[in-house]
Amino acid sequence: MDFWIVAALAAYMMGLSKGGVPMLAMLSVPLMSLFMDPAMAAGLLLPLYIIADWYAVYLFRKAFSVRILKIMLPGAVAGIIAAYFAVTVVPGDAIKLLVAGIGIYYLVGSVRGRFARTEPAPREADVPRGLVWGTLAGFTSYISHAGGPPFQAYVLPQRLDKMVYLGTVTIFFSVVNLLKMPPYVLAGQITWESLMEAARLAPFALAGAWSGARVARWLPEKLFYLLVEVALAVVSAKLIWEVVVG
Repeated sequence: MDFWIVAALAAYMMGLSKGGVPMLAMLSVPLMSLFMDPAMAAGLLLPLYIIADWYAVYLFRKAFSVRILKIMLPGAVAGIIAAYFAVTVVPGDAIKLLVAGIGIYYLVGSVRGRFARTEPAPREADVPRGLVWGTLAGFTSYISHAGGPPFQAYVLPQRLDKMVYLGTVTIFFSVVNLLKMPPYVLAGQITWESLMEAARLAPFALAGAWSGARVARWLPEKLFYLLVEVALAVVSAKLIWEVVVG
């Protein structure tokens, strides 16, 4: 299949995910890796993530949790800084297993809650846990593009309104991805040539984000959160598979 067809498809799926349809973004880098080194594929897609992020911020700008962002973003900054210095010494497989373990830990608790006679009360957005999960989200996002499970482990138990959740996750990762740009440039994963290629793919990412936002608004809230949990399970399984298979 032609590189540009696959690249356009990857950009569109990534945009769909940023627009609020979970799970699809995780397929973007593997698709691009059919034609190029995974690290360079991640570098090509990062500017597209940022473009789709900020368009999604515009789409979901009316509803988000200021408190969650104030708690988690300082932790994310610390996590990104720590990951920048640790990336050469921390095994990538260990990070993948950590992220998968976080996802499975949350999902086990969620399944137990569904079968409990009394529904657990929503958790408060407390500062200590938020700083820890924010740091983990920034750290794992930088090293393995897998910041979603730590973020969801903190935020999903709070049972936010669907649109508030979408606005919060969008703003959080728009900042995280923007902070990852300078280290990617220094590592040579982003070049002028990759930026020009990203510019050609940007319309597909934006179209995906627009489409994803329309689908997310249409989805019933219970179904939306079920899809988020399914996506979390698939991401966790994929990370374990990558470690086991290599």
